[in-house]
Amino acid sequence: MLNMEEIKRHYCFTQEDARLLQELLPVAERNTERMIDEFYDYLLGHAETADFLRDETVVQRLKKSHALWFCNLFRGNYDNQYLRTLQRTGLIHVSIGLNAHYVNAAMHQIRRFLLELIRETYPGEDERRRHMAAIEKILDINLDIMTAAYQEEALKKVFISQRFESKLVHATERFTYGLNLILVLALVGVSLSVVGLFLWEITHVFSGAVEKGILSALGTLLILWMMIELMDSEIKTLKGGRFNILVFIGVVIIAIIREILISTLRHDPLTTQAFLAGTLLILGIVYFLVAKSQQVGSSHSTFH
Repeated sequence: MLNMEEIKRHYCFTQEDARLLQELLPVAERNTERMIDEFYDYLLGHAETADFLRDETVVQRLKKSHALWFCNLFRGNYDNQYLRTLQRTGLIHVSIGLNAHYVNAAMHQIRRFLLELIRETYPGEDERRRHMAAIEKILDINLDIMTAAYQEEALKKVFISQRFESKLVHATERFTYGLNLILVLALVGVSLSVVGLFLWEITHVFSGAVEKGILSALGTLLILWMMIELMDSEIKTLKGGRFNILVFIGVVIIAIIREILISTLRHDPLTTQAFLAGTLLILGIVYFLVAKSQQVGSSHSTFH
């Protein structure tokens, strides 16, 4: 399943687009009530959608939900939480039996409203064009995510075991999430221990062993840096990010650097230090090649 960063990349949605949408937030908030009125006039004007709006309590609740969704288009926060919110919206559409055709038609009405609002707000052609492009992208992203639920529903009708598989996949995802959470907590505990070790190493400086204390403390700082990188990687994984092999290569490089510092303190044989230096060089080359490969892969996916 795609995460939000991948979806935005496929639609060429940039930070500049997010900034342009945020710039429109005050305009959107001033016109939210007008949008809701026009949108519900449209929905109530068609028998197929009006059937879902017979209960006034339901209508009022839906108006609040649509108003919140409308303003969220312009808040600039398009992360995996935003993705999950849209996915839930799509699942609700499926569960109540709303045909995907009406979802597309309703989004078309929102698009028309917003483009007209941009024409009213920005007289300059270039400024109007840039804001319209950003709106087109975010609406297409919203429609893509919400209608994906219909595709999943179609698959359930084709595959008899889809429900079991879905529950199994969901349970496995939650189990993996729990393991990652435990790992993060363990890393926090180890990091606190490393901080204690660093403070202990500093005491050597004041006890007279200045060189040993400084080099040992520097080695401990490298371990702490390594722990920070690992925790940052795990936190990104918990938020839906991808596994990054570069982090772990970097951790090994840091460990080798610390071992070189300790080897210097122990006055190890020159062959041992040469071996460590050679290992560090090889890891550096591997890190460079993997980073280059990831950069090329990212550029390739952008143009395809």
